[in-house]
Amino acid sequence: MNELPRPPLREAPRTLETAAPRRRRRLWRWLLLLAVLAGGGWYAWQRGWLPWPPQPERAASAPPAGFGPSGGPRGRMTVPVSTADAAVTDVPILLDALGTVQAFNTITIVPQVAGRITEIAFTEGQEVKAGDVLVRIDPRTYQAALDQAVATKAQREAQLANARLDLQRYATLVRGQGASQQTLDTQRATVAQLEAQVQYDQATIENAQAQLDYTVIRSPINGRVGLRQLDIGNLVQSSSGGIVTVTQMRPISVTFTLPQQALPQVMTALAAGPVQVEARLPEPTIPRADGTPPPPNPVGTLVTVDNQVDAATGTIRLKATFPNEDMRLWPGAFVNIRLQVALLRDVVAIPLVAVQRGPDGPYAFVVQANSTVAQRPLTLGVVSGTQAVVQRGLQPGDRVVTSGALRLTAGAPVQVADPVRPPAATPGPRRRPGGAQ
Repeated sequence: MNELPRPPLREAPRTLETAAPRRRRRLWRWLLLLAVLAGGGWYAWQRGWLPWPPQPERAASAPPAGFGPSGGPRGRMTVPVSTADAAVTDVPILLDALGTVQAFNTITIVPQVAGRITEIAFTEGQEVKAGDVLVRIDPRTYQAALDQAVATKAQREAQLANARLDLQRYATLVRGQGASQQTLDTQRATVAQLEAQVQYDQATIENAQAQLDYTVIRSPINGRVGLRQLDIGNLVQSSSGGIVTVTQMRPISVTFTLPQQALPQVMTALAAGPVQVEARLPEPTIPRADGTPPPPNPVGTLVTVDNQVDAATGTIRLKATFPNEDMRLWPGAFVNIRLQVALLRDVVAIPLVAVQRGPDGPYAFVVQANSTVAQRPLTLGVVSGTQAVVQRGLQPGDRVVTSGALRLTAGAPVQVADPVRPPAATPGPRRRPGGAQ
């Protein structure tokens, strides 16, 4: 049987449920388009591309033709930067190192005789002078030994005096043939023996006196007393550990290391005169009560260089001495050391932050008269601290960019935010008169 043709399918009528979402989508598209147009118009108006509405403030400060509102070429973003001037100045050659503070002398007080401690004559942390009493040990047994030695010597001296009288008598009898020569010689030997015994007794007295003196322990140097390790009543011996430590802190020493490549510069500076060393201490976190600024960093003198290079690290050890009158350097502390080994006079220098590095070497961005920057290749000399010596590429007075250079290219317009002139070269420790510069 032949199948009857089917009628065509009809679209279902649109209902309110399906039409509402489509209208909302159209509405959002129109709103988004209007927002884009409004944003573009506001941006063009801010850039000065729209002549309406007239703005008196813009008209009064309008830049020259061909330039944007900030003075740069029209169509390029102006980059805010900071600058500094290339200046002719003196640049010190400074070497920095990490040093360790050491007491000029460190004495551990150890008893030299045995006995009980009867007195502690110091206070922990006290400043003492050479000869001040620190500790007393029970002296009775040593006083008795001294008295015994003195008595023995007195006995020997009495025997010696009697022997000498007998020697005189025997000498008279021998001349009158009343005694033999052998008797006289024997008496002479007796006198010599007693004289030797008297000398032995004198040495015994001196030894006993020294032992008695050891019962009073005195400070051998001027210094500061540390924390005591023993108290009154403890029994000590000559093999005991230390009772206390005395450190000499005025003056004080600092040892530090430098790479072996710096040895020629240091030796040249030492040959020219005393080399001053600066100990750079951290700034105090708590201000002074009276509001006065902190004192300057301590300055000392380089004493010597070690007699060999450490083969394991390739460094040399150096030692400097500081007066340390204000006691700001403390034994065992770490300090940053800076010493000046030379001084370059009348050279062109710029801040080190202005130097950029590229495939062709160092360069700097120089601000020109039309508020754009030019990229200048540089030939650098010595870099010391925060200063870089420029041998070629800049003239005194050129303004170089110190911050904001990452967004710059050659010819980019800039706006100088805070033009400053670099301070004079950071001085290192001043050399004494007669020293090399």
